[in-house]
Amino acid sequence: MTSTVPNAVEHTDEQQPPITMFGPDFPYAYDDYLAHPAGLGQIPATRHGTEVAVIGGGLSGIVAAYELMKMGLKPVVYEADRIGGRLRTVGFDGCDPSLTAEMGAMRFPPSSTALQHYIDLVGLTTRPFPNPLAEATPSTVVDLKGESHYAETLDDLPQVYRDVADAWGRCLEEGADFSDMNRALRERDVPRIREIWAKLVEKLDNQTFYGFLCDSEAFKSFRHREIFGQVGFGTGGWDTDFPNSILEILRVVYTEADDHHRGIVGGSQQLPLRLWEREPEKIVHWPYGTSLRTLHVDGEPRPAVTRLHRTAGNRITVTDAHGDIRTYEAAVFTAQSWMLLSKIACDDSLFPIDHWTAIERTHYMESSKLFVPVDRPFWLDKDERTGRDVMSMTLTDRMTRGTYLLDDGPDRPAVICLSYTWCDDSLKWLPLSANERMEVMLKSLGEIYPDVDIRKHVIGSPVTVSWENEPYFMGAFKANLPGHYRYQRRLFTHFMQEELPADKRGIFLAGDDISWTAGWAEGAVQTALNAVWGVMHHFGGETDPTNPGPGDVYDEIAPVELPED
Repeated sequence: MTSTVPNAVEHTDEQQPPITMFGPDFPYAYDDYLAHPAGLGQIPATRHGTEVAVIGGGLSGIVAAYELMKMGLKPVVYEADRIGGRLRTVGFDGCDPSLTAEMGAMRFPPSSTALQHYIDLVGLTTRPFPNPLAEATPSTVVDLKGESHYAETLDDLPQVYRDVADAWGRCLEEGADFSDMNRALRERDVPRIREIWAKLVEKLDNQTFYGFLCDSEAFKSFRHREIFGQVGFGTGGWDTDFPNSILEILRVVYTEADDHHRGIVGGSQQLPLRLWEREPEKIVHWPYGTSLRTLHVDGEPRPAVTRLHRTAGNRITVTDAHGDIRTYEAAVFTAQSWMLLSKIACDDSLFPIDHWTAIERTHYMESSKLFVPVDRPFWLDKDERTGRDVMSMTLTDRMTRGTYLLDDGPDRPAVICLSYTWCDDSLKWLPLSANERMEVMLKSLGEIYPDVDIRKHVIGSPVTVSWENEPYFMGAFKANLPGHYRYQRRLFTHFMQEELPADKRGIFLAGDDISWTAGWAEGAVQTALNAVWGVMHHFGGETDPTNPGPGDVYDEIAPVELPED
């Protein structure tokens, strides 16, 4: 069992097809596209060496740049801060360099199959992430309303938690055809996926996550809804998501995005950094040994973009923080979309007005973390009185909410994520410094573990992040509110530009907040590949007939279109 509250159906047949995060909105097999020996497509030789601006050096931008380079184009990457975006791995001053903290993405589901392609490509390895009640987690403590429960499996928790787990399963089955959709996604049965999802989008676009629970007979008990919000499923409590669209939650549970998580050994930021350095074996136009790094002066991206505007010939003109002005026939924008409203001076003519509205209405989640390095994984010590671990992965309704214990062996220094919070819970930490946050967290955990002196094991200063306060992000990731499906559809489908006026083409949106599954690195990869197809098509290129790209099959699998009137 890997979830505090499990999926509605258990999958026991080891021979069944794996699930993938390729749907349900756009059930395209990105993993098959990437694995095909024909590659992602080609552009006319006359366009080889043409520069393409890639704005944003996060995972989406680096993947897009890497694949465009392989096609023979010359990506020019702009990055305001550091390569990696929300794949941000940091160390602790004065501590062993092997001790790291994941300030952004830190756990990845096996259903992230396109992401896994790149993890494998650059030679990274993964290991199980210690989520609540996961197999990799020795023990979990659930602490609600001052009462703590120690568990190694769901069955160790009081009956009410199992009742909540059952209620969630019944709620999904009765209200969202869970097992049917999960099976269709697993079998890649596109007609069935589209049939189920079309009805649900029309029915549930105006429904909140909380309203969906309240409409279920299984969750008629407020106490059950309260426990579910505080403990949740998979990664912990989900009450901070209660105001969001239930469609956002269904995308997660259908594709098992919250289950069986793995972390990247050595830190997730290695992925974009290694892609930046990687010299592809198969590359067009450029000599063997070319990498994104070698295509950039001094091996560094260009600085922050300060202005974007259109110039003659429907070109995209980019001004950067050094005052350099360059004009491109095509650009890929992968940075946080609100940057287009605040940090970058933009012409209205960049996008159709409906797309500007969608960007402006995007709803972002706040998120905070704080990590401390410790001398060893002392939590594996046994309490002499009870025989239990002295400390456990902890879910609580106290300020800390989620505490994760991360080790690399019993005799090595380790790391504690003292707190991982979202939305209102994250905003509570915002005015406090890292040390002030740590003091509050240690006090809360001291009330749960009165006999454990966490402080004596701390060997370095804490590191923290509040993504809502990061100047180039202003939030962790998008999470659609009820009624926002139409906005998200506009953003996701922006790579299909045939029906746009000529003066609105040539710039392509990508990034995890453009995807249907925001907050997951898989969405960053998928939208990068959409943009790559869009740029290829813009330059008169095409895919191999044996490996059609996302734009080639678009008409067959286009996202549901709801009426505007």
